[in-house]
Parts: sequence; C-alpha cells; structure tokens
Amino acid sequence: MLFVFLLTGCMKYGPSAKEPMVAGKARGLFIINEGNFTASTASLSYYTIDSCKVENAVFNRVNAFRLGDVAQSMVIRDGLGYIVVNNSNVVFVIDVNTFERVGKITGLVSPRYIHFVNDEKAYITDLYSPAITVFDPRTLRITKRIPVNVLGKTEPSTEQMVQYKNFVFTNCWSYDNKILVIDTDLDKVVDVIEVGVQPTSLVLDKNNKLWTITDGGYSGSPYGYEAPALYKIDAETRTIEKAFRFKLGDSGSEICMNGDRDEIYFLNKHVWKMDIEAETLPSEPFIFNPTKHNWYGLTVDPLTSEIYLADAIDYSQPGVVYRYAPDGEQIDRFQVGIIPGAFCFKEVDDEE
Repeated sequence: MLFVFLLTGCMKYGPSAKEPMVAGKARGLFIINEGNFTASTASLSYYTIDSCKVENAVFNRVNAFRLGDVAQSMVIRDGLGYIVVNNSNVVFVIDVNTFERVGKITGLVSPRYIHFVNDEKAYITDLYSPAITVFDPRTLRITKRIPVNVLGKTEPSTEQMVQYKNFVFTNCWSYDNKILVIDTDLDKVVDVIEVGVQPTSLVLDKNNKLWTITDGGYSGSPYGYEAPALYKIDAETRTIEKAFRFKLGDSGSEICMNGDRDEIYFLNKHVWKMDIEAETLPSEPFIFNPTKHNWYGLTVDPLTSEIYLADAIDYSQPGVVYRYAPDGEQIDRFQVGIIPGAFCFKEVDDEE
C-alpha cells in the first residue's frame, strides 16, 4: 500500500516531451480514468486485447499535456475518439491509432456523453446546463442548444443516450427521475418518461426495449430515497412494461448489453446477468464480489461477450481492470489510472 502511494504521488501527468505511440492493428480497449476531482489527474489507458498489453496515460504521453479534470466518457466514430472531460468543460478529439489530439470542442458547461445522430450532427449531454449541445462532427463547431428545462425544473441533468428511429432517449440522473425523448428532426424534447429516483444508465435491446436502472438516491437526499429498480420500457409506445425492484440500500448502476443485445449486465454490489425475457431478477450473482473490490465500471465486449470490470480501489491510487471470460472465469487483470470508470472498444475497422 505504501509503495503504491509513493508511486502515485510521483506520477507525472504532464510530460515535457512528446512520446510517439501507435495502437497497432489489433482490436483494443480504451479505459477512461476519471482522476480525482479538481486534481486534473484524469488519464486514458489503452489495452490491446489479443496480446493483453496495457499502456497507461497515453493521451498525456503522446500530447505532452494533461487530459484534464474528470474524464467522463469516450466514443469512437470514423477513426476519431471523442473524450468527454467533464470538469474541464471540454471534449478532446484524438486519432485512435496514434492518440494524438486533432481537435477539441469547448464552450461547454459540464459535458457527460456524446451521441452521433448522423455524420452531420451529434449531441452532448450535460450535468449542470439545462440544454443538450448540438455540434457538427465535420467542423467540431457548436450549432445549437436543445433546451431541456421544459419539465418545470431549471437545471435538469442529462446523461447517456440511445436512439430508436428518429428519437434519442436520455436519462436524467442527478436529483431526477425522468427519461427525455428528443425528436432528432426537430432537435426538441417531445416527451418524458417517469421512472424511479436517479436512473443511472440506459441501453436498448434487440426487441427495441429500453432498459434503465436507478440508484434510488440516498438517505437524507432532498429529492428522495427509495429502493432502486430495473425498468423495461417499450421504445415505440414509451410505456413501462416491467419494474424489477431491489432492496432499500441496494445501488444499481452500469447497465450494459452483450453483442446480441439479448442479455443485460449490471452492477449491484456484485455483477448480475439477466435475459431480456426474464420475468424476475436473477437469484444469484454472475460474478461474485467478496467485498474486496470497489466495482466502478462495467462493459461487455460486443464480439466475444467477455466482461471487463473496473476497480476504483480507494479512489486515490491507480485502479485495476479485471477481464472475465463469458462464463465468468477471470482471464486477466491490469493496472490503469486513477478511478477507471468507462470503456470504449476500438475495432479494426476504425483504423481503415
């Protein structure tokens, strides 16, 4: 423990010289490490899946400056990686093969996630701004804002996004209980779906059913405190089909899907796996956590159904990512940056 503390205390996040790197042709996985709030220790790790090789702080090393304060998420499109750095109010755009910065988007308040509507339009959600930012991926210029304060609240948050037909759905997490429906032709909020307290994440299955999981808030919260729940919602009718209730004190998060989009995975102290046609919650965890891990991030490989789990440990030392086979057997572990919280797969096609 002391050795790790000394190591992280001496870690440099802003090297004085650039260090050229190449990702290679094999598939890879970006790990987005939040870093400590206001400390500007966010970083980007890159894991080559076939060789099980990890490189840490690739953005910092290649570009010779820090990624910033609280890296939130990342998405790849047309060979470019868009890294959302929440508390630095910026989106950095990198070449996913060389990790070099090729652009950035500024003028944001507290950006969270990016969704590409098409080649000419993309959305950026925001934690504190009562609007979703629209930008042109060809120029990286902000073109408009979509007001989301149509619900009687002055500053509703917006988080993850999924698209069904010409509608984008986004969950409102912070002190909220809603999923907004945005018409991408009008760039306007056209409907609202109410769920439980604080929906944390959002996915769309193969049958066009939305799934969201709530954390239920916390004891003493001014917005409320309740048992979390897993919701199944029909994207066409926008009606809740099922609500699977957890126990008070549980905390659901990080819902995601396998490549076939017929199974969901989520965190609730342990890792749980569930068929989309299930009538009840699973009775046993898929990956058991004997309380030694602080699970903070989860993803499933869309090609192999392998599972990656991020352990934030104590939120101050470098975190660890665990890789599991589809049957739940651990096959690798590797150290990354401080507070690993999100993942982004780089496919071979992204290099062509």
